[in-house]
Amino acid sequence: MAFRLLLAVAVGALALDLAAALGVNYGQVADNLPSPQDAAVLLRALKATKVKLYDADARVLSAFAGSGVDFTVGVPDNLVPRLASNPSAAAAWVRANILPHLPGTSITTVTVGNEVLTGTDTTMLRSLLPAMESLHAALAACNITSHIAVTTAHSLAVLSSSFPPSSGAFRHDLLPYITPLLAFLAKTNSPFFINAYPYFAYKADSGSVDLDYVLFQSNAGVLDAATGLRYGNMLHAQVDAVRTAICAADYGMAVEIQVSETGWPSQGDDDEAGASPQNAARYNGNLMRLAAQGKGTPGAPGEPLQVYVFALFNENQKPGPASERHYGLFKPDGTPAYDVGVKAPTIGGWKGSGNDNGNGANNGTGGGAGLVVADGPGETGGGVGPGTGYYTISSATLKVKRWRCTGSSPLMAVIFLMVYGLCWS
Repeated sequence: MAFRLLLAVAVGALALDLAAALGVNYGQVADNLPSPQDAAVLLRALKATKVKLYDADARVLSAFAGSGVDFTVGVPDNLVPRLASNPSAAAAWVRANILPHLPGTSITTVTVGNEVLTGTDTTMLRSLLPAMESLHAALAACNITSHIAVTTAHSLAVLSSSFPPSSGAFRHDLLPYITPLLAFLAKTNSPFFINAYPYFAYKADSGSVDLDYVLFQSNAGVLDAATGLRYGNMLHAQVDAVRTAICAADYGMAVEIQVSETGWPSQGDDDEAGASPQNAARYNGNLMRLAAQGKGTPGAPGEPLQVYVFALFNENQKPGPASERHYGLFKPDGTPAYDVGVKAPTIGGWKGSGNDNGNGANNGTGGGAGLVVADGPGETGGGVGPGTGYYTISSATLKVKRWRCTGSSPLMAVIFLMVYGLCWS
């Protein structure tokens, strides 16, 4: 009873703050993270109603049963060729990773691979769409395609041109893969996921790129002369460049764009310009404010932009430059990586090994010291950077066509088994 009351209060607060569009990526490339139950405390403090995983971790999905949080789960890259060549493998994956968690946990989207089209493996490129089709067919056999969408996340490197936004175009060498993929998304009413990082553009050319423009701060903006639209921040320009590319392929009116990853690192190597707690707080704080306001881009002002912030935690085992290990809103002990505004309870039971600074030098004292997160200090208000290629960063959410389960009464369980029981045979 107490849990239900707490949940009702939390859900009510979310509704009042209009934060339904805020999603958070929950990566786990680390050896010192707190339990999923503790992660749930932090996500409630963020007022995030959507969580994106890079797998279908049963511990996480079980921990969030009855929470009302909508999950995006992922099929890892290494399973894509198998699902493409063997439909029974897709059915087995659904039985093992989706059905055990329904209806208690709300799963709304499955991503197949991550940034596959900008990789160099031709087998993966050819396998992506068939794998998505096989997975969709497996979900259809269970009568849950109206509740669970199938998509894949892309790097901005799928574009050959991105600035100004009106010149957005897909790379010619990828059109044979992207065109039928767009047709699949339109047919199945699934979103186009894009990983977009203004940070990469600033890092690559900090002398020319206006920091206020990439951080959603007050600035003169950038005019797209072809459309007359003025962009007050780079993320919206990046999204509208993708929108132009999709429209050029004649699928613009049917495919929703969601930002599956975006964020800003709080620390980096000496040559990583702009990676600081102050800039991370401004970027993510202003981004959360925009999400809460339900704002769209200049190219689609009436369509709230769904966003997944990358990421929930700093992940100490990610490869690459130091910034890759410092995208988290929180350190593994539950303390904030930087201040974005709102207080929340201390998490308990942390037993991490203490490697949070990217070099393994946190000392691992354990136990959070409270956390501070939320709106942040900034205000609202080019070029683009390619995706990292790492299996990590994130920022998007899903629209209202979702099957929302906030409890699991005996009657609901019986109905579920009657409707979906054939999938277990």
